[in-house]
Amino acid sequence: MTTTRTELLLRQLDIAWALFEYHLTDLDDAAFLWEPAPHCWTVRRAGDRWVADWADTEPDPVPAVTIAWVTWHIGYWWTTTLGHCFGSGAPDREEIVWPGSAAATAGWLRGLKDEWRSRLTGLSDAELDAPAALPWATDQSLADVAGWVTVELTKNVAEVGLLHNLHGARKA
Repeated sequence: MTTTRTELLLRQLDIAWALFEYHLTDLDDAAFLWEPAPHCWTVRRAGDRWVADWADTEPDPVPAVTIAWVTWHIGYWWTTTLGHCFGSGAPDREEIVWPGSAAATAGWLRGLKDEWRSRLTGLSDAELDAPAALPWATDQSLADVAGWVTVELTKNVAEVGLLHNLHGARKA
């Protein structure tokens, strides 16, 4: 049986996403906004929007994060990557806001995953080998970026899982 590179990338994405779904199923708004430490980045209401804590230079020490912040971060890099690789550019970071609830966030991220998966499905080797249109990765192919998306998602899912477990253990 021959597996194309695109099929391999999609299978890896599906594995990472299945782990994310495992955690998403029983997370609620309280778990999303739970702050695991006093020095913590989260999302905060700013009028009718939820905006993420951010610094242009990484702080020292690096703050702990909430599930809400991690999910905003997933939405941020996926929106940006989709915009650069398959669109006409990406919105500014400040324009990418957290949806405001666990259910809305799950829907937002599922939509981004579905769009990414749809864009990758059926790509030829030549399309995968083409330079990616990312301003921060000018020497990478679309295949490199697709692999990075899955690795980044896996890392972020592990963070969500750990925060989910810590939140649950705190109640036990």
